[in-house]
Amino acid sequence: MKRWLTLGGLLLAGLLALVQPTTALALAQPTTALAASSPDRLAPKNQLTTSTPEFNVKDYGAKGNGSANDSPAVDKAITAANAAGGGTVRFPSGTYKSQNTLHMKSNVTLQLDSGATLKGSNAGKYDAPEPNPYDQYQDYGHSHFHNAMIYGDRLTNIGFTGAGVIDGGGNLITGNPKSGQADKILSLTRCNGLTLGGGITLRRGGHFAALINGCTQVTSDHLTIDTASDRDGWNVISTTHVTITNAVIAANDDALVFKSDYALGVKLTNGHVTVHDSKLSAKCCNALMFGSETCGDFADYQFQGITINGADKSGLGMVSMDGANISDVHYRDITMANVHSPIMLKIGTRKRCGNSPGVGHISGITYDNITATGTSPSFSPTLWGESGANHIDGVTFTNVHLTVPGGNGTMSATVPTNNATDYNPNSIGTRPAYGWYLHNADHISFTDSSVRFAADDGRPAVITNGGGPVTFTRFTVQRGAKSPYDLAFQNVPGGYCVADSKNTTGGALRINGTGSTQSCGAHDAGAGTPRVTAASYRAAHLDHLEGPV
Repeated sequence: MKRWLTLGGLLLAGLLALVQPTTALALAQPTTALAASSPDRLAPKNQLTTSTPEFNVKDYGAKGNGSANDSPAVDKAITAANAAGGGTVRFPSGTYKSQNTLHMKSNVTLQLDSGATLKGSNAGKYDAPEPNPYDQYQDYGHSHFHNAMIYGDRLTNIGFTGAGVIDGGGNLITGNPKSGQADKILSLTRCNGLTLGGGITLRRGGHFAALINGCTQVTSDHLTIDTASDRDGWNVISTTHVTITNAVIAANDDALVFKSDYALGVKLTNGHVTVHDSKLSAKCCNALMFGSETCGDFADYQFQGITINGADKSGLGMVSMDGANISDVHYRDITMANVHSPIMLKIGTRKRCGNSPGVGHISGITYDNITATGTSPSFSPTLWGESGANHIDGVTFTNVHLTVPGGNGTMSATVPTNNATDYNPNSIGTRPAYGWYLHNADHISFTDSSVRFAADDGRPAVITNGGGPVTFTRFTVQRGAKSPYDLAFQNVPGGYCVADSKNTTGGALRINGTGSTQSCGAHDAGAGTPRVTAASYRAAHLDHLEGPV
């Protein structure tokens, strides 16, 4: 009997194979083999249905009435979530006053529901700033981390999400706080795995809405920061592997800034950063900035789809003041309005970093599809390198169109004054060009780009001093009624090339080449300086970049 059953089973499998081979094969396989071929079936049952444990702050004593101090209850919920191996600390709708510093722990996410506000206090009960033997290398706010609404060090897998608000409430300090006062909302050091966003808003953060230092694996999507009445939005310091999308940051000081200081007593690398589809503004200062703190090197940054509306300093600023090498940075599809200095790159000699740093470098930078409208008082877009081996090198501008306020008369074309230890746009005197001013810059190219003014200006459109080669291909400039020439090349040993370029009325450009030689060579065909791209720069220059330890 068993024999006939076995033969019948084989015949059935054979018939099925004629109709549906895959089904027949599955039927012929042992149960264990079938399970091995389907990883989902090997997974524990609870792995398919497990959700993150939730810890409601009200279950730990929080009132959410806007008057009781809910800090102890929130800290209890954070501790419980951490002790359970991780979880979400949830804030249902309500106003949670926080008079004490909250101490974040690993594997914990704070989720503020719609209608929930975690609010700061002026009670003077926040953690005191810790001593820092390295505070001489950066200002007070960057040197001390404990004095914050929320603090954490050496944490993994943490998050701040939800549709609610964390609001300093006008109680956080924008200058140097006294003991018991806080000067930032989020203060996180040496973290690995940070999620910040999901609709959350940080408001009125004092000196910083968010300051992170020495972190890695940072993800932010749909984050709103409003510190337009305070100071900085988000300072990303000595941090690697960052993705920021759909951010809206309105700051008084710097909106989104990348820095590297010596507050942790070590020089760390920075990089592997992507920022796209975001909106930035800065009332007094810089919208999207590198520096001024620049100890460790920066490499591999991609910025795309960004709108900037207002910056009293730089819209896109980049300075190396403390010995950093900044390279492989790429800006694409960016629109700026009401910026006092649309684009500024500067190498300085402040050297405010441990271990006696030298002078830094800026190289391998690209700008593609950039449009900017400046406002007064204005600072001409500038590339300013240092002497010797510290020129700015390898910067390309493609489809970059700037309109500056203009309105100046004629002036001397001599090199303006420069304070080499100051990073601000006004550290360089009035540029003798209304458009681009290039000083000690090598391998610079402009292609399919233009510069115009809103009011007639007596200065030339572009002056290049030192460095080279510099090339202009299909470059368009507006000519001032009293300007002596359109482009000037002053003692540019690397030479220059102007090809297929014109003024806004279609006329030929007037060129002054004192101490310089036009040597287009391949540029006669409109080739321009070889284009620097992210891929080409990395292939030629970029070593593997390690994250902070």
